[in-house]
Amino acid sequence: MNLLDMVREAGIVGAGGAGFPTHVKLESKAEYILLNGAECEPLLRVDQQLMELFPDEIIKGFEAAGKFVGASKALIGIKEKHKKVISILQERIDALQLGNFVEVKELPDIYPAGDEQVLVYELTGRIVPEAGIPIQVGCVVVNSETALNIYYASIKEPVTQKYITVAGDIPKPLTVKVPVGTPIIDVLKLSGIENFDNYAVIDGGPMMGSIMSNLDGYVTKKNKGFVILKKDHYLVRKKSVSLEQARRVNRSACEQCRMCTDMCPRYLLGHEMQPHKMMNALNYALTDIEGQKVAQLCCQCNLCELFSCPAGLYPKFANTYFKEKLAEQNIRYRPKKSEFTARKSREYRLLPSKRLIARLGLNNFDKPAPVTAVKVNSEIVHISTRQHVGAPAVPVVSVGDHVELGQQIGKIPEGSLGATIHASISGSVVEIETDFIAIRRD
Repeated sequence: MNLLDMVREAGIVGAGGAGFPTHVKLESKAEYILLNGAECEPLLRVDQQLMELFPDEIIKGFEAAGKFVGASKALIGIKEKHKKVISILQERIDALQLGNFVEVKELPDIYPAGDEQVLVYELTGRIVPEAGIPIQVGCVVVNSETALNIYYASIKEPVTQKYITVAGDIPKPLTVKVPVGTPIIDVLKLSGIENFDNYAVIDGGPMMGSIMSNLDGYVTKKNKGFVILKKDHYLVRKKSVSLEQARRVNRSACEQCRMCTDMCPRYLLGHEMQPHKMMNALNYALTDIEGQKVAQLCCQCNLCELFSCPAGLYPKFANTYFKEKLAEQNIRYRPKKSEFTARKSREYRLLPSKRLIARLGLNNFDKPAPVTAVKVNSEIVHISTRQHVGAPAVPVVSVGDHVELGQQIGKIPEGSLGATIHASISGSVVEIETDFIAIRRD
């Protein structure tokens, strides 16, 4: 069994939040393989700590993936502020005698350094084409935790656990490893808060994460963190605005200053993403479909909405509105050129993370969230069949079956994009639905 088969069997998906099946990425041939250790979302602390705690495993998994795709160079992207982690990685690369292949490259402490296309540019100087993916410029990108999972796959250990940061306005910020399928509320209570009536929870980072409508969900392979804030916090109020409210505010107040465009990370890379034009099209009910197509270049980083706009409007909403409208009509943006050059203004418009954290009102919560050994022994886990990009996994177990930790319980549908799923605890299968398989702990 080669590495590709091992990764497929282990059910590895992008651990940074996207959930794209990793075995599909490894089917490509690339000149570079890049490790995304930027973790640019404020308050999240998973990747930086994993690189400190498991440097050998991450480096070995990364090296194996790089050799498999035929890369000539493996570049680890990590923010320059993480001096200790950088030193550890460099020391271990030298000790493993991989210096000719694996290299650490420091990233500026900006948002969104972890955006896949920004990362490619910062590490290689190459620009991914509009509506494109890194392989188009000879790059494959994997997340730090994904590289760790690739190492475990190489020793026949599937993905059954997930590292998650719990942060925000809480007594005990921490990062924990929990079984996939653990009730989210059990993870949230590790924060030291028992009653969440006065709190809202953001699933993911403060920028790209969304407010959870309820706390009844279960941990998936894609979860990265939960940010807990009081319901009256600025960020919660901003993210809780309805689509109709956002539309009304945009129409009444947008002055077309174009700051949303001038600071857009994709625009600064030479793409035609221009949020101010989407605001104009929405506010004045413009019907030019060709002009609306650039909305599909939006990476949803939310910089325009949560930092750039001086009036506190909702440019990302305008992008999302047209993206969804065009998707319904099956209309796709087609790039007019294949070569792109970063705009000259880019170096002056990079957003320092500390300025972003201050603007979001998170200064008081920007604290360490140390990896903490905590046993979360939930009685029942609900393992989603849809925790990845592609078709849901097909159950290969039945109600009443006894399963062991690590046993495959769902397979990839024949001929489909997808990922396998595995039992995250030993126990009995008590329920199987379209969306999940429930296991009661022994």
